[in-house]
Amino acid sequence: MERPGLRGQFQRSDAREAETFKEQGNAYYAKKDYNEAYNYYTKAIDMCPKNASYYGNRAATLMMLGSFREALGDAQQSVILDDSFVRGHLREGKCHLSLGNAMAAWHNFQRALELDPKNAHAQQEFKNANAVMEYEKIAETDFEKRDFQKVVFCMDRALEFAPACHRFKILKAECLAMLGRYPEAQSVATDILRMDSTNADALYVRGL
Repeated sequence: MERPGLRGQFQRSDAREAETFKEQGNAYYAKKDYNEAYNYYTKAIDMCPKNASYYGNRAATLMMLGSFREALGDAQQSVILDDSFVRGHLREGKCHLSLGNAMAAWHNFQRALELDPKNAHAQQEFKNANAVMEYEKIAETDFEKRDFQKVVFCMDRALEFAPACHRFKILKAECLAMLGRYPEAQSVATDILRMDSTNADALYVRGL
């Protein structure tokens, strides 16, 4: 039979060990060794799966590795565990924005500003999300007008904030093909196919 207080002792021991793993993760993160940082943050999560900051740290590491979809899952988990976690909302928003989901990002940055109205990072990211939505809107209109040069310009600007967005890249590649700039269009389509070999839109553009 378990002695009273024994469970609490185990929990405290797990929490201490998790903190040690987190600190080791932070040290590797500072050295830009993101793979090792990821491993230690994962160990911290395994020990204490209800700690929002551990998911936030792992999300930041995955973002540095360019794995925005995986990072998004961790960022979302961090704010499920603690809705007042400003950095969690910022990281979720940044993942959404990097993947081209500007409206979802806008909501995250708005929530971060509700929690911390003077947060300069949140203020800037909020502006960035608005800019991407505006570029999308302009590009849609210009595509209908067959002003492909302008669409390429808008997509280049949007991709500065949304580097992992296949949708923006494909629209840019399609417009480059329409403009007869085939090597550039081919290069963009090939980049997408390198990451997603079955992407039908990229295959279509390469066919063009």
